Order: sequence, then structure tokens, then C-alpha cells
Amino acid sequence: MKQKILVDEMDDGMDEKLNALGYEAFSVKKLRTEGKKLATDYSIINYAKENKMILVTRDTESGQACQENDIPCILLDNNEIFKIVVEKLKQL
Repeated sequence: MKQKILVDEMDDGMDEKLNALGYEAFSVKKLRTEGKKLATDYSIINYAKENKMILVTRDTESGQACQENDIPCILLDNNEIFKIVVEKLKQL
């Protein structure tokens, strides 16, 4: 079974790249245009939970809410970006 992924609106387009790699990914922004009611962080997190999805977000509060409620989440916050920068610097 493929992992289902919900990409928060800040990273709209990542869903298409993940789909090209074989994942089953959806975009909050695109789901809204289809009429899904995903205007608040709560509704986005709840949608991910109900549909057994992994939420990919840059929103720290959403990431913390997922963690507190055992909802799979990939948080792309400044700390994660900093780790990537440090790893890239080590390669130079």
C-alpha cells in the first residue's frame, strides 16, 4: 500500500513531484479548489488523520499538534532547513 501524503499549501507543487516518484500525494491547495473545507489548521490536520495521511508542513503549530496527537507529520521548519544547510556545508 502506498503512503498517502498531504502537502500543506506553502509547498503546493511538491505533491506533483512526490506523485512522479510513486507516492500518493495530495495538495491542500488543490483539494480546496475541489471544494474540500480545509481553511484552518485543525481541519487540515483532521483531514490527514481521517484519511491516514502523512502531513508535510512548514507550520510549527501544525507540526506540534500532529506530534501531540500521534498523527504522522514531516515538519519543514527552520531547524530542519538549518540541518540541511549544515550537511551541505560539510560536503564542501
